[in-house]
Amino acid sequence: MEVKPLALNGLLEIRPSIFRDDRGYFFEAFNINSFRNAGITTEFVQDNQSFSRKGTIRGLHFQNPPHAQGKLVWVSSGKVLDVVVDIRKNSPDFGRHLCVELDSNDFKILYIPPGFAHGFAALEDSVFQYKCTAVYHKDSEGGINPMDSSLNINWPVSNPVVSEKDNNLPFFTELTSPFAT
Repeated sequence: MEVKPLALNGLLEIRPSIFRDDRGYFFEAFNINSFRNAGITTEFVQDNQSFSRKGTIRGLHFQNPPHAQGKLVWVSSGKVLDVVVDIRKNSPDFGRHLCVELDSNDFKILYIPPGFAHGFAALEDSVFQYKCTAVYHKDSEGGINPMDSSLNINWPVSNPVVSEKDNNLPFFTELTSPFAT
């Protein structure tokens, strides 16, 4: 497993070791010992999976403290543009976003700590999987409208399919972040 810090402090790109043979391939998406050895000591308590049709945008979501979630995300089928926005108000990266393409053919995994809004655009029909460090808590839901032009996110889909709920999320300038650094 190879772990690489990304441009926004706290985000990590993980490349698992892939074992291939005539039958296909095998890799560990998560191994607590390997993650601890790499310095990722958070505990994951919930696994989620979603299917999104090409052109769908989901997010930008987060959970407020004390139910804030860190996430370990990857694509098991298809390809997405994964997007994170730093919403830690004392962070030098506050308001900046980072885009990472996740593809079931390259097996890249992204670790997103609490304090980031998260979303993705399905570039193909995609199965998206993620582990969370806190159990979903409806009353702690938060989000930013993914179509907020002030974030300058270049969503690479035309005529995106966005849920009514996500379209009604507040814009970044309306956000009162509950996250420090």
